[in-house]
Amino acid sequence: MSILFTDAKIITTQNGRFKVLDKAFLGVEGKYIDFIGTERPSKKYDCEKKMHNRILMPGLVNGHAHSAMNLLKGLGSDLPLMDWLHTVWPVEDKMGAKDLTAGMEMVILEMLAGGTTSFSDMYMMPAVTQKCIGESGIKADLTRVVMGGDENTDYLTFPNRLEALQLYRDYNGAYDERLHIDWSVHAEYTIDHALAAKWAEEIQGIGGRLHIHLSETRTEHESFVEKYNMTPATWFDKLGFFNIPTYAAHCVWASDRDIELFRDRGVTVVHNPTSNLKLGSGIAPVPDMLDRGVNVALGTDGSASNNNVNMFEEMHLASIIHNGVRCNSTIMKPEQVLYMATRAGALAQGRPDTGCLAPGFKADIIAVDTDRPHMMPDNDTLALVTYSAQASDVCMTMVDGRILYENGEYLTMDRERIFRDYAASCVKLL
Repeated sequence: MSILFTDAKIITTQNGRFKVLDKAFLGVEGKYIDFIGTERPSKKYDCEKKMHNRILMPGLVNGHAHSAMNLLKGLGSDLPLMDWLHTVWPVEDKMGAKDLTAGMEMVILEMLAGGTTSFSDMYMMPAVTQKCIGESGIKADLTRVVMGGDENTDYLTFPNRLEALQLYRDYNGAYDERLHIDWSVHAEYTIDHALAAKWAEEIQGIGGRLHIHLSETRTEHESFVEKYNMTPATWFDKLGFFNIPTYAAHCVWASDRDIELFRDRGVTVVHNPTSNLKLGSGIAPVPDMLDRGVNVALGTDGSASNNNVNMFEEMHLASIIHNGVRCNSTIMKPEQVLYMATRAGALAQGRPDTGCLAPGFKADIIAVDTDRPHMMPDNDTLALVTYSAQASDVCMTMVDGRILYENGEYLTMDRERIFRDYAASCVKLL
């Protein structure tokens, strides 16, 4: 199946920089973009879609989420992180396979309608929820979190370990590579350190990527330093975790040395501005990370601590909070923020063939409707999608050349059935 988009404003990538083309054409052949230009291609396509008053841009990549936590939305509002966790954990203990499936399906509906084409998820029962990736058509990096244990834990029979290894064997690369299975350690404060050392050694021998929480709160960070005379980042590195590609959520309280470590080890930092602000965790030193060459992506965190998965909102916040804190309006420019929300996240997921619009790249494309009062005028397209656009302005989401959402319609998912299942789970849990 081939599609030619016509009369579009396109945020393409040329020589590593975003470039905006007006009244342009974009061709898709199968899963790939095969043409972008301002002149009509000579090739004939199976169908054409006119994109007047539409911006075509790369699909957004949500670099850190706990997707089925949307079932817990509103619980523990206005509590600090640790108090909030102790509020939601008892409810999580009641979640079964049907509940987690309902939560995952609902969050995918929200993501597709808001322009997210891929997400990295750290949550329970991924062996169950992985089928939602297959059925919906979206891309995802899922993990089975390894956490807990104590001095009496038998490493070889530890259930978290066995489930993580089996998940990797069964599903890594499934659904034509749309699904990646990554490794995970929840955080340095939620795992037995002897067990963590063995896990680090094992996964280094296998390869893959690692998804962690790191230095989210000041208390977490400083208490670890006081107890062990090293930062959490140094601990992860000393155990060897950073020897495989790692993406670390939050890093709000990362030290200067931590930032150098991220750069030297190729660790991606996933900035979650909404969650960090809502939970009172602080503001990550993202400008310092970017200045030192760290790859920084964007994430929403879970819907229970956000309370949505709106990546346009994350772009907006990421673009303004650092300018405000540093009293400098030039620090976080729209081009940088858009890169964080697209290409940086794709690279963190090990997807070098997506995250930008250019011939030869996967056709992970979204269309943003500009025929709305708040989207006029368009004097600077990159600024428009960063500061003005809303998730509700997305009118098409395409993954691997397949349209999954268009003009309010889900083409691969049963919205009405998902709403019924989700409502039933909410009643059961709460």
